[in-house]
Amino acid sequence: MLGDEAINLICGLLPPDGAKSGLKELTLSANPGITPKGWSRLAIAVAHSSQVRVLNLDYNPLGDHVAGMLAVAVASSRTLEVLDLEGTGLTNQSAQTLLDMVENYPTALRSLVLAENSISPELQQQICDLLSEGEEEEEAAGGAGDTQEWERGREPAAHHKGNSSWMCPSDPSSQMVLMTSGLGDSLLAETEM
Repeated sequence: MLGDEAINLICGLLPPDGAKSGLKELTLSANPGITPKGWSRLAIAVAHSSQVRVLNLDYNPLGDHVAGMLAVAVASSRTLEVLDLEGTGLTNQSAQTLLDMVENYPTALRSLVLAENSISPELQQQICDLLSEGEEEEEAAGGAGDTQEWERGREPAAHHKGNSSWMCPSDPSSQMVLMTSGLGDSLLAETEM
């Protein structure tokens, strides 16, 4: 039952880089009272926050316009690892933007949920194929020894995709793309603090 006024207060808990510590996980599921103006304010705050790692926006009527703003926020964020956009009214236009972002811009994103949206199975498969290629390259590079692993560990998180894996629906008529996380217990432990 949150609205734009609540978003303004929440944005105050997402300080810009270098400021005081802020929220690391934010769940705003099922808040139809938030307008596109409120969502755009949140996207700007997320883009400039150095803390947010998990953002759950499932079951909000976001649509393609807001999803485009969120894609820019994800591309700008150095820390956002989990984004849940399940049942948010996205179409192939949003999925194409997200595909372009993942394909062309390094992000820290590890988990993306696009279930229950109007996204074509073909576009879902393109996303799956692209991320599968990135995962295979990461696995091949990981087998090169401890020195390379140490070098990769020194890079900023935004420069490599990590151990993320996409689970594509086995039924081509299914309308979902899921990405699971390899973060495991470390993310759980961090979000419970």
